Amino acid sequence: MAKRVRKITPDFLKKVIKEEARKLRQEAVSGGELEPIEKVDAEEVEASEFADSIAKDLDHIKALKITERRLIKKIKKIREAKELLTRRIAKRV
Repeated sequence: MAKRVRKITPDFLKKVIKEEARKLRQEAVSGGELEPIEKVDAEEVEASEFADSIAKDLDHIKALKITERRLIKKIKKIREAKELLTRRIAKRV
């Protein structure tokens, strides 16, 4: 069975967002009341606990940059070869 595909237009997207916002407001009013800030128990975490994850993310970014540079070099070679072949074909025609 084929599912109907609906084109997402700006007007349709705005309509969906307004509908979801309305639902959220109704939930908040109907019984999804928030606790006062004074009564909420927030877990405090030291900054040093996040340092390792940030360091890992930075290392991953560096590795991705290295990979990106390699790929850019390969793409440059491919484009040069493509251009050479295009010129060769143009000369023969």
